[in-house]
Amino acid sequence: MNPAAGAHPAAALHVPLAERLRPRALHEVVGQGHLLGPGMPLRLAFESGRPHSCILWGPPGVGKTTLARLMAQAFDAQFIAISAVLGGVKDIREAVARAEAARQGLHPQPTLVFVDEVHRFNKAQQDAFLPHVESGLFTFVGATTENPSFEVNAALLSRATVYVLQPLGEADLQILIERALASGELPALQPDARQRLVAYADGDARRLLNTLETVAVTARAQGRDTIDDTWLLQTLGERLRRYDKGGEQFYDTISALHKSVRGSDPDAALYWFVRMLDGGADPRYIARRLIRMASEDIGLADPRALRLTLDAAEAYERLGSPEGELALAQAVVYLAVAAKSNAVYRAYQAARTFVARDGTRAVPLHLRNAPTRLMRELGYGAGYRYAHDEPDAFAAGECYFPDEVVPPRFYEPVPRGLEIRIGEKLAEWRQRHAAATQQRRRPQADKSS
Repeated sequence: MNPAAGAHPAAALHVPLAERLRPRALHEVVGQGHLLGPGMPLRLAFESGRPHSCILWGPPGVGKTTLARLMAQAFDAQFIAISAVLGGVKDIREAVARAEAARQGLHPQPTLVFVDEVHRFNKAQQDAFLPHVESGLFTFVGATTENPSFEVNAALLSRATVYVLQPLGEADLQILIERALASGELPALQPDARQRLVAYADGDARRLLNTLETVAVTARAQGRDTIDDTWLLQTLGERLRRYDKGGEQFYDTISALHKSVRGSDPDAALYWFVRMLDGGADPRYIARRLIRMASEDIGLADPRALRLTLDAAEAYERLGSPEGELALAQAVVYLAVAAKSNAVYRAYQAARTFVARDGTRAVPLHLRNAPTRLMRELGYGAGYRYAHDEPDAFAAGECYFPDEVVPPRFYEPVPRGLEIRIGEKLAEWRQRHAAATQQRRRPQADKSS
């Protein structure tokens, strides 16, 4: 897009390329077809002529600020922007005053208040918008890169429609490159250099355009009229990390890794593992999550999984990056291909629930410790059957639960991996328990008769 008409060329050079190419009309917006395509919700909102409060949720550089500006333009509204990073209650009060003045002026005008990074405002600051949103003094538009379910107050969230914006796709970013080249300010780009720039941008239009501008300045300084991939790679240096290590995308990625392991897909698991490393995640954090997966999703179907993940974590501590990352990769693949069982995980959760709901019951006398003569005289440990003195080291019919508790079954092995054998052994033990219990009850029934 060409500089604004009437602007001096030298002055225009001081405006960032991303700002000069910012869409001035809805049809110029690139991407977000799921919201802006014909018949899509945000397009219908624009066409209705009736503004409504909303929250634009999406990663950086996907058009949140642009859409807010276009909304104000479409509804002929005064546009007031507040940065939650730099602003506070004072800015909110000033926005309210300006909105009231615009509504009561000679030519009344509606107001749209745009709050960038709204998740940075605390609860009190977010609550300050509520009465004015409810009264219709202004239309509230918030932009956030974080999940509004967690970061935006429920009261404010209930009064705003949430629109989820997606990262720009490769085709969208190629369109932006074409627009930038059409300005006549950039050197020619070879196809491989274009592709690297698209990958480098990672769905972020602002990153793409800012990088293009930086690269163009460097190229001009070196007298280059064409940018190839080799030169571009040297100029960019080490690629920036692709996601915030503390943000939602981080947790989405570890979730994808965990679910790929659980789903027994070693290729997908490796992909997400490398994505996390590429994004700057601490390999120690990944190691801790792998240890958790070994117990939660593999369990006793393959007890070696837990040992292998512990060994991988230790190997990383000894070797560091990048050598130690291979041990973690080995653990990722092993967990993915291992037999799966969440039987222990489910049994543990069931036992926790049972104990939380049940009272504190006394330990049966035969299970109590009897280190003193007084305790033995009181019956502590009396009648306890030492399992190693029993056939097969198994005391058939012995009960290890409190007397009043009907023995529950928490652990049910799955028919996979080692748990097949465990299940067979448990079935045999349960049959022997039942037979011994039945035999013990028979003499009592005979006496009563």
